Amino acid sequence: MERVVKFLKEAGTYYLATVEGDQPRVRPFGTVHIFEGKLYIQTGKVKPVSKQIHANPKVEICAFKDGEWLRVAGELEEDDRVEARQSMLDAYPSLQAMYKADDGNTEVFYLKNATATFSSFTKAPEVVTF
Repeated sequence: MERVVKFLKEAGTYYLATVEGDQPRVRPFGTVHIFEGKLYIQTGKVKPVSKQIHANPKVEICAFKDGEWLRVAGELEEDDRVEARQSMLDAYPSLQAMYKADDGNTEVFYLKNATATFSSFTKAPEVVTF
């Protein structure tokens, strides 16, 4: 999992795919953080992505850097603890201008049942599960 987080952080931007009804939705994300041994992402409850995750927690993440790409498929589980939200905000101080751990909007999710696949055109894919 640490390799997955390192790749996503070095890429800077990754793309999170969700589903809205029968329509796929993809948008750029930047937050990724390990808390209590789990990979977390962050969003706001008022955003459509939050509603999509709650309706269908199956997601995929995709990122590209230096000729390699990473796809992570799994399910997102909300962690409603203030400690989890604060840990994310501590890891991303720039978010603190928009979010607070107890503002009723900040939301963090961790990935479960995840399969990460590292790929490139020059070597065989590598699969990691967590």
